[in-house]
Amino acid sequence: MCDTIPEIPFETAMKLPKDAAARRGVAPVICYPNDSLPPVDLSLYRRARASAVKTDEVLVPARDAACFEVPAGQFFRISSVEGAQVGDLNLWNRNDLSERFYSGKTRALHGTHITTGERMWTSFPYLRPMATLTDDTLGWYGIDEYGGSVHDVIGTRCDPYTGNLLAGSQYHHCCHSNLTRALADHLGVSLAEAEPHVHDVLNVFMCTGFTRDTGQYFMKASPVRPGDYLEGFAEIDLLGALSACPGGDCSAEHSSDTAACHPLLVEVFAPAAGTLEGWVSPQVNGYDGSHGR
Repeated sequence: MCDTIPEIPFETAMKLPKDAAARRGVAPVICYPNDSLPPVDLSLYRRARASAVKTDEVLVPARDAACFEVPAGQFFRISSVEGAQVGDLNLWNRNDLSERFYSGKTRALHGTHITTGERMWTSFPYLRPMATLTDDTLGWYGIDEYGGSVHDVIGTRCDPYTGNLLAGSQYHHCCHSNLTRALADHLGVSLAEAEPHVHDVLNVFMCTGFTRDTGQYFMKASPVRPGDYLEGFAEIDLLGALSACPGGDCSAEHSSDTAACHPLLVEVFAPAAGTLEGWVSPQVNGYDGSHGR
């Protein structure tokens, strides 16, 4: 019979230093203070939106994705139309797919979840606003007792590779695959050509956070209901792709053929001439690109 190895307390095993409490007690410092970012003139956007007329709409089927285009200076709205449903959103510069949504820098500048008055930023070397969030009917949710909130830029997107890694599955209606198919069809290219352009998303309506004890990414039932929407303003010409996640409201699973899923509606609105007086599409980032040489 083998001797039982005595359990060693975690803090003993980690050789807890005498000044551990002092080290942990150091106050945090915000990495990127954002009070010097270009200001957002919500009053201008709202005046323009009041006169806008719908020019296009796309209904994204449940467990699938679709593309849409928004010219610079127009608005787009993503709506829940039948039931609680989250969506994974990709955005690109319509004229240059190498410029795309940068979720990591958006998170660093604004936080883990974004809402009205905050922006979606583009990838290096461009780093400029591509869309400004102008209206959010879930803005009331805030941060709940679990640390959860909506519209996150912390998750990636459900994908077949992680599913295969963790469960040996071959699931094809996860958001990554949905976005890949939609982009390939919209551009008229192969899946292999389209897939490298698919990137980390804005998880529209998804309620997420990090657990306090293990720091793990969690999801919970989205508070979205039919009639809720998230609206944005296109700062540059946009190509978008939206996946109606196979997890439905993501209360239990995010890649599933059993979760209740619903379509999402994307609408595009053009403001009346003259209502955006003074607005100009942002220029690409002003860094000189020399990288010290």
